Amino acid sequence: MRHIICMKWGNKYGPEYVNRLYAMVRRHLKGDFSFVCLTDRTEGIRAEVRCFPIPELTLPNGEPERGWKKLTTFSPVLVNEYGLSGTALFLDLDVVIVDDITPFFEVPGEFLVIHDWKRPWRITGNSSVYRWELGAHQDVLTEFVADQAKAKAEFRNEQAFLSAVLHRQGKLKYWDDAWCASYKYHCIPAWPTSYWRDPFIPEGARILIFHGVMNPPDALAGRSNGNWRHARPARWIADHWRE
Repeated sequence: MRHIICMKWGNKYGPEYVNRLYAMVRRHLKGDFSFVCLTDRTEGIRAEVRCFPIPELTLPNGEPERGWKKLTTFSPVLVNEYGLSGTALFLDLDVVIVDDITPFFEVPGEFLVIHDWKRPWRITGNSSVYRWELGAHQDVLTEFVADQAKAKAEFRNEQAFLSAVLHRQGKLKYWDDAWCASYKYHCIPAWPTSYWRDPFIPEGARILIFHGVMNPPDALAGRSNGNWRHARPARWIADHWRE
């Protein structure tokens, strides 16, 4: 069984992000799949999405969250209580799918993730898109829970910690470099041509990643939202980021 898993907590993203993500997957993934949202708020989420509570992960009060909750995708709760089994592909809520994602389920490997674009000489992956077998890598979560202070002292966020642990075990692999493109690094033309050239979809891209402060609505409207990069409106976003 193939599962798409996303996660939504708090009020940063509304249910429309889940609904549009489901619609994009339905258009771009061949064959059957299950779509799961781990969330603390189910209101407004379409009926095709199976919603489950985010497995418990206690974080000390006052510390930045920095995505540590994503480590609960390796919780035994998903298998033992939610009854999920098979291959899972995690997608951040704010990605935009622009081409067939079936190959993400076909590449061999125990754990695949995006290789970070900004510092490619490091092992760190970007966890906007990663794949694993449900029930595997529970030791990653166990190691984090056993000594959160140590993990947070050594690693800025969950994706750095996750990459380091799985690299140490020899299980870390990366997607084809072209498949997951950064919107701000790869789609926005270089300055100063970004003032007269529109953003574009890079050749070979299947999923566009919106990391940092810019999200799909910002790209669609041409808002920098605090990012120093200037970009014209990417009106083609509306062709993909829709229900």
